[in-house]
Amino acid sequence: MQKRSYLGTFGIYATVIFTCAVLLFPIYWMILTALSPRTQLREFPPRFWPDDPQWGVFADLLATQPFGLWMWNTILVAVATMVLSLTVGVLAAYALSRHRLRGGQGLGLFILTSKMLPATLLVIPLFAIFKSLGLVGSLWSVVIAQSTLIVPFATWMLKGYFDTIPPELEHAALVDGCSPLGALVRVVLPVAAPGLAATALYAFVISWSDFLYARTFLTTSESKWTLNVGIATLKGEFVTDWNTIMAASLMAAVPIIGVYLFLERYLVGGLSSGSDK
Repeated sequence: MQKRSYLGTFGIYATVIFTCAVLLFPIYWMILTALSPRTQLREFPPRFWPDDPQWGVFADLLATQPFGLWMWNTILVAVATMVLSLTVGVLAAYALSRHRLRGGQGLGLFILTSKMLPATLLVIPLFAIFKSLGLVGSLWSVVIAQSTLIVPFATWMLKGYFDTIPPELEHAALVDGCSPLGALVRVVLPVAAPGLAATALYAFVISWSDFLYARTFLTTSESKWTLNVGIATLKGEFVTDWNTIMAASLMAAVPIIGVYLFLERYLVGGLSSGSDK
């Protein structure tokens, strides 16, 4: 039994190490590509660390490209999308969870079905709507477009979480003089904090990684580009500077990795709690 236990432990550690190596290898290769001289990028067999790392590639990127402005635009879009999606998702999920609305089941299925629509299917009608409203070229167009994809998931995720919260908590708050909205804000939302954090992280990650909507709606001015759009423009027609592209990609990944590591425990707890009924 002890020998079998040692073998089982070894197998678990070996599996974890192998999985981490596979998942982290693309990040390592991005670092290697960013720091390697151009003459070594296409060498075979490849080198696993450059002889003379080009650490100045990051400073050159900041000096030659408006990377800080792209980062700021991306942060604004991600935060605004997260706030808008959470606001709409909380109200919709609470209504579906607590109130027996006529046709509520059909409405819930309609929301779930809208989550299945691909983003490419919505590009043309959204562009026509935004053009008529004068929003093409504005960051708000990306915020609204991203919210159309995130709100259905946020609604269903939060509904499952609200279903696990006893209604007696709200009844007690109503007896104490709270309004229904006050009971939601003061009682339900603090209890649902893990689910809110998980949903907020999902919305932030999806918005941060958007390229389709940003590339379609933010074509008028370089000052309105997000990170993904700006990095895509670094690829030239005849020559591609892979060092700069990989350096920009690494710098763009650092904030979202930090946010994920900070909220990861809430993501796991929120997903598991929201799935229980």
